[in-house]
Order: sequence, then C-alpha cells, then structure tokens
Amino acid sequence: MARAKQPKQPKRKRPWRWVLLGVSVVILAVAGFLVYEVYGTYNGLDKLSQPTTDPKFTGYEVTTAEKPPEWEGKERVNILIMGGDNRGLQENEKARSDSMMVVSLDPLKKDIHLFSVLRDTYVNIPGHGNDRINTAFAAGGPDLAMQTIGGILGLDIQYYVYTDFEGFKSVIDAIGGIQNFDVEKDMNYVDNADGNRYDIHLKKGVQDLDGTKALQYVRFRHDALSDFTRTERQRKLLGAVADKMKNGWNLLKMKKIVDSVDGYVKTNIGVTDMLKLGQLGVSSHIAGQAQVPPMELISGEKVGGASVLAISDEDEVLKFVQDELAKDTTTAASTDATVQDDGAPAGANSGNTANDSK
Repeated sequence: MARAKQPKQPKRKRPWRWVLLGVSVVILAVAGFLVYEVYGTYNGLDKLSQPTTDPKFTGYEVTTAEKPPEWEGKERVNILIMGGDNRGLQENEKARSDSMMVVSLDPLKKDIHLFSVLRDTYVNIPGHGNDRINTAFAAGGPDLAMQTIGGILGLDIQYYVYTDFEGFKSVIDAIGGIQNFDVEKDMNYVDNADGNRYDIHLKKGVQDLDGTKALQYVRFRHDALSDFTRTERQRKLLGAVADKMKNGWNLLKMKKIVDSVDGYVKTNIGVTDMLKLGQLGVSSHIAGQAQVPPMELISGEKVGGASVLAISDEDEVLKFVQDELAKDTTTAASTDATVQDDGAPAGANSGNTANDSK
C-alpha cells in the first residue's frame, strides 16, 4: 500500500530577516543624516573663513596678509580672539576690538595658556604711530591687530577669531549655557545708549548663565579695577566654556554652534585646521591664565587728555609671557578662583576713556 503523500509544510517565516532589514534601514538613515551634518558643518566652517564684504573687514589701509600655512599639528599655535563692539557704528565705519585674548596651544604638552590684553595699553601700531592697542583692529583689520599684539607678547599669532555681542550670546546658548557658575558679586549697570538692550543685572552666587547673562558677566567693569577685573572674568568664563565643550564635544553640537554663529563670527582658520584645533582643544587642559601687560609693568598716563596704560619695560613683558608659558598652574584651579578687587597701578583708570564700551 502506497504511503500517503504528506502535505507540503509552509516555509517558516524568518522574522529576524525583517529585524535585520529594519536595523539596516535605521543605520543607513542615521549614516545619511550624519553625512548631511558633516557636509553642513564643513560648509558652515568654511563659510567663516571665506572673504567677506562686511565693512568691519574691508577697506583697511593695511592689505590682508596671505592665508596662513596649514598647521602641521606639532608647533605651538597662537590665536587672537577679539570681541568687537559694533554699537552705534555709521555706514562703513570700522568696529573696535573691545576685548582681546590670545589663546596659546602647545600640541605636544597638550596645554593651553590664556593671555588677556588690556585694551588701553599704549603701544606702537606699525604704520600708525602710538595709540591704544585696541585701535589696531580699526586701523588695519585683524592682520594689523595680530601683528601689533603679537609684537607686545613676543608671539607669532597665526590666527584670529572675531565676534560681536550677538555672536558671543549665540555661542553660549548653542552649547546649552554654563551651569553652576559662581558670580562673585552683584553686578548692575544701565546702558541707556542702547535702549537698555545691554543692561547688566546679575546677582551674586552660583547660577546658570545663558548667552545674555554670560555677556553681562564678561562686560561688567564698574568696580574698583574696571578693565583689570573684567579681563580676569573673561578668562574665568572662557575656562568654563572650555570645560563644557570637553564634556560634550560631538558633531551634532558642532553643527548647532556653527549654524548659530553664522553672520556673527569671522576667522582666517581653514576648515582642516579648525577641526584639528578643536580636537586638540578638547584633549588639552588650561595650564595658565594671565593679564598682559602685568600690573607691575604698567602705569596710568594721560595722552591728549585721554587715560592710557604705559608699559614701563617692553623686554620684561616679553620675559613675563615666556615665564607664563613655562608654567602649569592646573592644580591651582584658577578658573574657579573668585575675582578680587586689588590695588590698581598709580594713576591707572582703564575704564573712563572716550572709546570705552559700557
């Protein structure tokens, strides 16, 4: 008797195939998004270093220097960061560099030194005679500013980054603000010239700072030492920003930051070097912070009725900078130090001059 033919069993479905397919689609979608973000970030970064018709950066008496050579990643690199004051400018009028800081990075030691430059320092500006150091930017643009400030510090400054008030606020907001920041005193100032847009109202104590509050903190100078303590606050806040970036560095955040500063920031750092420097920055530590010139090498003087800060010995300033670069004060926790009101040099009043920003 022939065996009855068994009915054909239906093929078992393999749900894992669909799972793999779904995962693959998700991976491809994420990869595509990341490619888009990388491309967008690259374009955004590249845009920051492209030629501009912005009157703040064109029409200077000193021609723009050649683009700096690509950074090899071995030698010390120095970057001039300038915070500009564009308020009340007439058409085609040049902005002032209200704040100036040099960031010096050593890629071998993985250390960073910050040097705040006092804006009323009276120096020789090449081709323009003696004047306050913050007028170099208005006289010849970022290249003359790099040349002038580099000469005082004895450093070859290869790069600059320029931003204004709104750019600064945008950067701080883009990184999510600064948390648990210690504001060392009550700060209040009413700025009627700007329709109260840039008034300063901060309370003493540990608090979170968004872009608006952070700008108020770095701009306040209405205390005993005016610009002297303001530059110290600026270094303190920049240290907090560096710490925040180290703990949250990623491509998506980079894209957000780049998008937020579009139109507010200008630099001569190319995309390749920008990414190298960013990677170096998050793997380095702030080894020291200092004011230049130091208090003991300046004195207050009057020139044409205006208060300026005269340097008593330029060679000693150069030595001071080199000594600072040799130090590593990481254990001093300088970014957490409370700003103190010390005694100012005789006659110095770096805050009551005609070109002061409030």
